[in-house]
Amino acid sequence: MQKIIPTMKHILKVDNPNVYARHVGAPELHPLLSIISYDEVSPIHNSLNSYGVYGLFIQHQFPKNLSYGTKPVEASDNSIIAVAPGQLGGGEDDGTLLNISGWAIMWSPELLHGSDLETKMRDYQFFSYFATESLQMTPTEWQFINQLVKQMRQEVVADGSASLRAVLLGYIRLVLEYCNRIYLRQLSEADKDSNDVLKRFHAMLEQYYLDGKQHQHGLPTVAYCASEMAYSAHYFGDMIRRETGGTAINYIHAFIINQGKSLLMNGHNVGETSHLLGFEYPHHFTRLFKKITGLTPSEYLGR
Repeated sequence: MQKIIPTMKHILKVDNPNVYARHVGAPELHPLLSIISYDEVSPIHNSLNSYGVYGLFIQHQFPKNLSYGTKPVEASDNSIIAVAPGQLGGGEDDGTLLNISGWAIMWSPELLHGSDLETKMRDYQFFSYFATESLQMTPTEWQFINQLVKQMRQEVVADGSASLRAVLLGYIRLVLEYCNRIYLRQLSEADKDSNDVLKRFHAMLEQYYLDGKQHQHGLPTVAYCASEMAYSAHYFGDMIRRETGGTAINYIHAFIINQGKSLLMNGHNVGETSHLLGFEYPHHFTRLFKKITGLTPSEYLGR
């Protein structure tokens, strides 16, 4: 089968799993699922992909200059990158042929329709962490997952019965559970450094206001803070929640209101304080102040 070679800056629209299979010259095994052995199809051209499917890229070594959305991605050796419908990722074809070892599994959301796995997908948070983190496997995990993928492909090739869908969903679920275990382990390891993360988070909020960024960008957001600290927003939020018991946005709001208390106590009125903190309107500041303290700014000053 002839491989499809995209032009520079071409985005490959992967709206079904076999679009990518055709791109790399892999056989089409099932209308809703593709299982690609990179060892069998390499060398291949890179591609920047717009995904309408779920996918797991299970590789010994990833190409350089990968991106997710507008951000660059550095993937560890012997790791997994997960993608979901609506995401954009990969790398533009610069004409270089890539020798890749490992697997790509892609499946259509249609394969999941009506199954309990369809509901379970939202619990697999690692699909949202492609922005900065790959799932790094131990040698044993690589062996297990590699064997599972081989067995799944054998089932697709050999079994054309009506029960095949249930079998495939079982294999996908098992692979995803391995991925989730890796993700939770990495989150636990990151948690060891969470005190440092919290200190950096607090220092960054202080610097945000020292630099006057609130006048250009408004209130600091979780997405901004996570990006500045080189984490995806969901991953960053999980670490802050584990350390504080609350959400990252609650921490930001508490920080802002503490700054507001200081400004009010130093003689600034509500309008001035609201402006200095980066609120668009004073009543937005008053609403958040009362939400956090139980008092309006005037009530706080009048105590």
